[in-house]
Amino acid sequence: MQGTIVNFRRGRNTQKPSHLIIHINSVNNREKAAELVGKSVVWKSPAGKEIKGKVASAHGNNGAIRVIFEKGMPGQSFSTKVEIQ
Repeated sequence: MQGTIVNFRRGRNTQKPSHLIIHINSVNNREKAAELVGKSVVWKSPAGKEIKGKVASAHGNNGAIRVIFEKGMPGQSFSTKVEIQ
């Protein structure tokens, strides 16, 4: 299953570089997103490196999920695809 990185998890004055919001096309409500909690996520950089993460929770009511990655993600990762296993 593939998803698209949308944004960092952020507040008004802060952002968390290892927490990202991901939107999945086939998931469109909070209940389906909650079923993905605990699954692993892999992002492949253009250079071939992989950064792994884990689905932490649903985000909002339209099927987005919150993923915590091992290390901070670069800004170039926005709007790129991730693989959810």
